[in-house]
Amino acid sequence: MKNLRNQVQLVGRLGANPEISEFSSGSKKAFMSIATSETYKNKNGDKVTDTQWHHVVAWNGTANYAHSYLNKGTEVMVQGKLVNRSYEDKTGTTRYITEVVADQVMII
Repeated sequence: MKNLRNQVQLVGRLGANPEISEFSSGSKKAFMSIATSETYKNKNGDKVTDTQWHHVVAWNGTANYAHSYLNKGTEVMVQGKLVNRSYEDKTGTTRYITEVVADQVMII
């Protein structure tokens, strides 16, 4: 059960091709935006689609897979963990972001 404490699974579509970064250490990072959609009826009986966008980061082997096989619009399943971080933008404002750090990505 210890490994289930911070685990996320998403099924959605890529909003763009993965952005790949390579570092001097030899590490590779892939950044992806994935859209998940849920459809339901509101209180008036109208069909409503709610789309959420998720920031996903993959490293090394998983990043290589993303670079080789994933494109905009590809439906994928992502498994990983949630990570919260902050950074300072160009104006000095602290920004907060929640990302999924993927340990598995596969095409559906």
